[in-house]
Amino acid sequence: MSLALASLDVSVELEANLPCRKFDPDLWFSDSPTELELAKSLCGDCPLRVECLAGAVERAEPWGVWGGEIFERGAVVPRKRPRGRPRKEDVARDAALRVEAEARLAASGLAQGRNAVRLAA
Repeated sequence: MSLALASLDVSVELEANLPCRKFDPDLWFSDSPTELELAKSLCGDCPLRVECLAGAVERAEPWGVWGGEIFERGAVVPRKRPRGRPRKEDVARDAALRVEAEARLAASGLAQGRNAVRLAA
């Protein structure tokens, strides 16, 4: 019985140290591109980042930051654009960020095979 309690205490302690548990949950579902970038950066040191991302891909999360990536309409986007027409330099930067996001997904093993993550254009 003491083993079961010990493992429960470890999971409670781990959960308390997750960035999504320590900070305002609305940060991970913000409309502000700046806040979403902050959420992505907070996910960087999370011990469950890969599992979180894999779960979000499996569930085709409609929006939010999951595992350090931004999801929009079930697809990973390199960054959330503000409203309005994008500037030409933003379009070029988005293309470079899309390549970087694909590389991160490939490194996580999530961009291969039949269940590959769909990247938004």
